[in-house]
Amino acid sequence: MSTQEQRKRFRDYYTRSNANFAIWLKQAYSCRLEFKPMPPDLIGLQCGAKTRAGTPCKNKAIYINARCKWHGGRSTGPKTEEGKRRSAMNGFCPKKKRSQTS
Repeated sequence: MSTQEQRKRFRDYYTRSNANFAIWLKQAYSCRLEFKPMPPDLIGLQCGAKTRAGTPCKNKAIYINARCKWHGGRSTGPKTEEGKRRSAMNGFCPKKKRSQTS
């Protein structure tokens, strides 16, 4: 099985687990919480992101996106006009004094 398929199954497992947990919270902790155990091939899944040295990351403490806390994903950047304006003010000279955003 490829690593991509394992990561997809890992995300699916955690999505189902979180849905069960949300139901349990809604019912004020009254129902019995039953989780399926994690499949054996997903236990110990490594981050696998490319490090600065060019080797794959070996961290096993991964989040729902199947990456570790250092390789969680790239920022998508500012979405609002105000955020884009503020980001543009940093530009290539972040040490200079900024003017007001308004």
